[in-house]
Amino acid sequence: MRLPIGKIAEYTSADYLVEPRDLEKEACGITWDSREVKPGFVYVALPGERVDGHDFVESALRSGAVAALVMYELSDAALETAKAEGAAILRVDETAQAFTALARGWRGHLQGKVIALTGSMGKTTTKNLVRDVLSTTFNTVATKANQNNELGVPRTLLEANADTEFVVVEMGMRGLGQLEGLCSFVKPDISLITNVGECHMELLGSKENIARAKAEVLDALTEGSGIAVLNAADGYCAKQREWAKLDERNIDTLLYDGSGVCASGLPEADLAAYATDIQLNEEGRPSFALHLPDGVHPCALALRGSHNVRNACAAAALGWACGVSTEAIVAGLGASQAESGRQEVIRAQSGITVINDAYNANPDSMCASIALLCSMKVEGRRFAVLGDMGELGDFTQEGHEKAGSFVASSSLDCLLCVGELSRFIAQAAIRDGYPGHQVHQVPSREAALAYLKEHMTQGDAVLVKASHSMELDRIAKGLLN
Repeated sequence: MRLPIGKIAEYTSADYLVEPRDLEKEACGITWDSREVKPGFVYVALPGERVDGHDFVESALRSGAVAALVMYELSDAALETAKAEGAAILRVDETAQAFTALARGWRGHLQGKVIALTGSMGKTTTKNLVRDVLSTTFNTVATKANQNNELGVPRTLLEANADTEFVVVEMGMRGLGQLEGLCSFVKPDISLITNVGECHMELLGSKENIARAKAEVLDALTEGSGIAVLNAADGYCAKQREWAKLDERNIDTLLYDGSGVCASGLPEADLAAYATDIQLNEEGRPSFALHLPDGVHPCALALRGSHNVRNACAAAALGWACGVSTEAIVAGLGASQAESGRQEVIRAQSGITVINDAYNANPDSMCASIALLCSMKVEGRRFAVLGDMGELGDFTQEGHEKAGSFVASSSLDCLLCVGELSRFIAQAAIRDGYPGHQVHQVPSREAALAYLKEHMTQGDAVLVKASHSMELDRIAKGLLN
C-alpha cells in the first residue's frame, strides 16, 4: 500500500484529532501491532479484552508511524508526540471497520489479479503452493501464515502495491454470509475452493450448508471475466457450479483432481490438472505424474502426505491458467514448505521423531495425518496423541468416531487420547478392532507427555494432532526439550 494520508482519511471517513504536517505524505504499510511499526506505517488502534491498542499509539508514533487510526480521545503526551513527528491522528467510529474500509478503497488501486482461496481443509497449504508457483514468474503477495479472518483478509490487500501482479487472499469461514462480506471488498478475479469437509458443522449444521457458504467466493466472480478453480473429486463440486451459475454467467471453470485415480469420474480432457502414479518415499513425501494441458510431467513435493497432491494440483491448474510455464509450476510446487505447526517433522536429540500437527484438526485432516505417519519409514513404533476437535456441532461424536475407525485400520502401535471428546476416538478404535491394551485415555497434556517420555525410545515416532484450543503443541515442544 502506498497512499497519501489525505486519501486514508477519505477512505476511512475519519476526522482529524491531529492534522499531519503534509497531507500528501504517503503511508507505505499498516499494522495493528505497535511492535511491527516501521517508518511510514499506519498504526490501527484496536481495542481488546486484555490490551487496548490505544495505549500504544505514542509508541507507534515514536517508531515512525505517519498516521494512527483511533476511536477515543488520546493522552496529551500522544497528541503532542503526533504534532512533534508531523503525524496524523485520525478518529473513526470503529477502527476494525475503518481497516476494512481502507482495504475497500485500496482495492480500486490494484492493477493485478486478486485470488480468493477457501476450503475446509488445506487452505493455508494450498495458498502457499499457489503463492510459490505464481512467485516463480510474477510479483505476488499472499496472506501471511493463516491470517484469514476479518482482519487478516483486508491486511493482505493492503500489503500489496498497486503494481503487484497477483494477490492471493486466504479466507476462513464460520457461517453463511461471511465470505460474501469479505468478497464485497476483495472483489476476486479468481476463486479457488479446496474441498468441503465437516469443520464448522456447529454453526452451519450440514455439509451442504458448508458447501453453500464456500460457494460465496464463486458468487463474487465477475460475469464474463472471472475464473473458478474447483476440486472435481469433491462431492459438492457440481452443486457449487450450479448454485453459483458459473456456466450461465460465462465464468471459466478449471477442474483439478489430485486423488491419483481421477475420482471425479470426468473425462481426463475436462481436467485442467490431475495426478497419477502417486508414490510416497520413506519420509512420506509424494512424487507423482502431473498432467497438464501440454503433457505429463514428473513432480515431487517437499510437503508430506498424499493429500497434498490434491493441493498441488489446485495450484498447478491455477498457475497454468495464469500463464506460468510448466517448468516453473513444477519448480514452485517442489520448493513449497509446510507452515509452522502443520505436519512439521522434527528429529529430537533423543532419537525420536515428532510430527507436530497440532495447529488445528477436523476428521479428514486427522485421518490424513495418521496416514502420513503410517506411510513414513519408522525404525521403532508409531505413537499418536489425538485430542478433541471443535466446531463439529451435531457431528461431534460421529466425527471423532470417524478418526477412531481410521486408527483401527492403521498400523499405529499406540494411541493416546486427550480431552473429553477424544473418548469417542478411543471407543470407535476399539469397537472396530484396534487392540484395547494399546489405547490410553489420559487426563491431560502433562499426563500424555509423561507417558511418552517414559515409553518412547530411540527410533520411535509420534504424531500430535488436535484442535488448536487443546494446545497439544506443548506436548511436541516437551518432547523436543
